Amino acid sequence: MKRYDSDLVVIEKYNEFVNYIYPVLQQIPRKHGIVKQEVIKLVFKQVDLFYKAAKSNHISKLYEADASLALLRYHLRFLADERRKLISPKRHQVASILLAEVGKIVGTMIKNKGQVRQP
Repeated sequence: MKRYDSDLVVIEKYNEFVNYIYPVLQQIPRKHGIVKQEVIKLVFKQVDLFYKAAKSNHISKLYEADASLALLRYHLRFLADERRKLISPKRHQVASILLAEVGKIVGTMIKNKGQVRQP
């Protein structure tokens, strides 16, 4: 399997997360529209980061995608916080599990690219 094809596995796994979280985010009330739109932007910007990482040989692009996943996890915790309850604890749990699976793939990709660079 070519490197590019194997890197796209992360996008396929991330798509599972997107298909789950997008309808959840759409249910956030209108009065929280700013945070809702910001999280939706982050969700779709992540796909862009994955494609850029897959197309380049730069490990820095993978680190950028990984950092963006951390930011996305923060926003999900913010939405699920007891004081806001914009998404339920169960939905937060499911989304976190899906995102963790993506994070594991990204971590493996970083590890593999790092090993290739060493003499």
